[in-house]
Amino acid sequence: MTVSAHRKVVTVLFCDVVGSTALGESVDPEALQELLARYFERMSAIVESHGGLVEKFIGDAVMAVFGVPVAHEDDALRACRAAVEMRDALPELRLEGRIGVNTGEVLAGTAERLATGDAVNVAARLEQTAEPGEVLIGAETLGLVGATVGVGEERLLELRGKSESVSAYPLCAVLEMPERSHKMRFVGREREMQQLADVWDRALSGPRCELVTIVGDPGVGKSRLVAEALRRIGARVVRGRCLSYGEGITYWSVVEVVKQLDAVPSDQQAAAAIRSLLRESDVTAGTDEIAWAFRKLLEEQAPLVVCFDDIQWGEETFLELVESTALLSTRGPLLLLCMARPELLDRRPSWPVTLRLEPLREEEAGELVGDTVPEDIRRRIVRASGGNPLFLTEMLALASESAEVEVPANLRALLAARLDQLDRAERAVLERGAVEGELFHRGTIQALIPEEIEVTPRLAALVRKELVRPDRPQLPREDAYRFRHLLIRDAAYEALPKATRAELHRRFAGWLEIHGEELVELDEILGYHLEQAARYLDELGRPDPEVALAAGDRLAAAGRRALAREDDRAAAHLIERALALTQPLVLDVHLELDLALAHGGDPRKALSISNTTIERAAAAGDATGEALARVAAAVHAEELGLAGPGELEVLVQAVLPRLEEAEDHRGLGVAWGALAYGVANVRGQWGQMAQASEKAIRHSRLLGVQRNFALGAGLVNGPTPADEALLRMDGLAAEFPPPIWLLCRAWLLAMLERFNEAWPLAHEQTERLRELSGGRSQFGQWFLGEIAILAGDQEDAARRLRILCADMEEHEAFAQLSTYAPWLGRVLWGLAEYEEADALADKGRELGDPQDATTQMLWRQVKALVRGSAGQHQEAGRLAREAVAIADGTDGLRFQGDAYSDLAEVLEAAGRRDEAVAAWSEALDRYEHKGIIPLARRVRERLATLQETRI
Repeated sequence: MTVSAHRKVVTVLFCDVVGSTALGESVDPEALQELLARYFERMSAIVESHGGLVEKFIGDAVMAVFGVPVAHEDDALRACRAAVEMRDALPELRLEGRIGVNTGEVLAGTAERLATGDAVNVAARLEQTAEPGEVLIGAETLGLVGATVGVGEERLLELRGKSESVSAYPLCAVLEMPERSHKMRFVGREREMQQLADVWDRALSGPRCELVTIVGDPGVGKSRLVAEALRRIGARVVRGRCLSYGEGITYWSVVEVVKQLDAVPSDQQAAAAIRSLLRESDVTAGTDEIAWAFRKLLEEQAPLVVCFDDIQWGEETFLELVESTALLSTRGPLLLLCMARPELLDRRPSWPVTLRLEPLREEEAGELVGDTVPEDIRRRIVRASGGNPLFLTEMLALASESAEVEVPANLRALLAARLDQLDRAERAVLERGAVEGELFHRGTIQALIPEEIEVTPRLAALVRKELVRPDRPQLPREDAYRFRHLLIRDAAYEALPKATRAELHRRFAGWLEIHGEELVELDEILGYHLEQAARYLDELGRPDPEVALAAGDRLAAAGRRALAREDDRAAAHLIERALALTQPLVLDVHLELDLALAHGGDPRKALSISNTTIERAAAAGDATGEALARVAAAVHAEELGLAGPGELEVLVQAVLPRLEEAEDHRGLGVAWGALAYGVANVRGQWGQMAQASEKAIRHSRLLGVQRNFALGAGLVNGPTPADEALLRMDGLAAEFPPPIWLLCRAWLLAMLERFNEAWPLAHEQTERLRELSGGRSQFGQWFLGEIAILAGDQEDAARRLRILCADMEEHEAFAQLSTYAPWLGRVLWGLAEYEEADALADKGRELGDPQDATTQMLWRQVKALVRGSAGQHQEAGRLAREAVAIADGTDGLRFQGDAYSDLAEVLEAAGRRDEAVAAWSEALDRYEHKGIIPLARRVRERLATLQETRI
């Protein structure tokens, strides 16, 4: 019988005669020939009686394969039975032999061999190692046959060609296991369904959002339970699933839900974030903004049940979105109903699990099978299933199709047996669908089997056989189908030879590139399929650089898009996959530095990646790439206190001409961004920070990337007058998403004494920032505190800055705390809380970077004010003048004005009125040039008071 080539799990048997050389010396040649003929005939008959095929005779040895051309669910047990019968038959032939049996994946059905692979070699080695009259079976075989055989003690064998020891077991006997009888149909689960109904009632009565996670093994009935419960609840339901392939596809299931709802939130900013998610706009929304907008959408669609399936495959960002939705949604009845395999809890041990779905009890399993099969078959199905509904239904389907069917030893063997019962055309359709994934489209099949003219009838047959079911398509003008169980998909896919998989993945990617233009995460999906093709070709020793580079390009594009929306974890994973494909072929300094940026939360790792890029660029003779990588390394080193702004500036100035000559916009964005963050910001040169940010933005725009590079902070803190800075921000508002951009705007409004506009905007965006961060970020309190200072409400400012500093302390954000602690101390000094103010100044001094201008002047200002209040005027004056000197080294007019104001306070306390007047005048000059109306007015009032005192 001829069969097409497939990868499949088979059991291989080798039997050889012991002492055949000596036998040849003592037996007449004709008699020996007749004896060996009887031996081959008897061994072949035994093999074939158990459903095996004799591959060939090798000298005195017989090689047989069980599972080719058609797999049976009990091939391993059949091989063991044949081996025992062969062993027992040898003495009747007056021969002594030894037998080896092993199970494993092989390439089966080629023109040359029934089976090719390591499993064959191991079976031969087991036979050679066995004692005369002994059968040795491998661990994989024993795992399949389990308690149906009796074996001796394990032996660890050192086999030729194997790097590790191989476990083997002497096969003593095949046993008859007692069978238990149980009644059998979908049954039970009443307690679980009542729990789900109760949760929905709580959501309705709240109204509130409830999160339910059902965890169970594959096939245990999670989806069936949910379907039954939702039918009883009668609620509106939308569904999404996490894909088992293409890590880094963060929002696939979220996009599915949004598309089913076919709506956007009423809030304009939330609607913009949803459109960004759907790739319907050029704006890039961040992960927190997407989570916030998704919550808004669900709340407006409530009451609603959102089902997420297979969340064990979800990216961390997706899991955080689910958690934040459950915690923060309070404006309507929502039920987040998640299904997951136990692997979820390996990744996230603290994930809240409502239901752990266990296998059915034996009586329930018996009821589920019913009376559609003979009693003996039913008993075997119930016993072998272990209460797993998937095992039950698959075995029942198999038994219904063939009266000869045996009960499978495990699900993999069962599914392989079902697939082998399909005709060749139906199986080809199923396998091509498996290449696309759990859900596949009719167009995929036609593209991958262009010669097949009856695709629709084949699909209809697969639906009738309950292997697939119709589903909602992801592509326009297409019909879609979903595998009834993901394990069916896996079995169909794994049967394909790797060479076939590679070709089909490549061809599918080509088809999808044309037909999947509307897919939100097209790059991720195309990257995955091309990556699979490249990986299989590499494993086969036929690497294809063109495929690998194409896969890398797609994954890199997806990674950079994730980086733009600040989804750093997904970005890192996607870029790592891209580099794994492309690094052996080309040097891409920019992509490697993007990977370092994605690991920015771990400066040490980011620095390590950058240093490795330096070495690779140097080895490749790419001097410009090496210089750019040194810039990136210096940025990360500065974050660790291992480098300073001077060193970084030298590196940037050296590489800028090369980048400009090459018109390397991506590199120029990195270089100018480094000047903005790592040089100008640290030195307090916020005007330069704004200028460098604008240049970085310009180069990023040319690449279609949106990043603001802290332009807002540069405009607020730098020398640009507040009214002019506000106009510039308003002109750029459409390009940069809130809330930080709008919080900076609120701060400028407060400088201009437009508090009726500043307060509501700041409160709104602070709340939005908190929501976007899932309730984690308190950074908005900083802006509210600044507005309170400008409004003259020191009590409110202190309260807000206390919240901010406590949050930074809790999260060990010590670099930021070094600045904000003395800032709080300055406010507390104004409230006469001198002891605490002094302690906060000390904290800034201890934690602060010596080259951080803002921190260094702030702690000195607070110390000076506290010392002046205590009568330590000389020390106070020294510290205040040091702070002024640092401030004058910056271009921050607000900071300069504050430093001069604090010096004036110290001088007044020391009775040095004329010097105080001069200091107040310097402060007024700075405030007026910046246009900070409230502070300028207060200084004028102080000057007027001093002038009156002099008269």
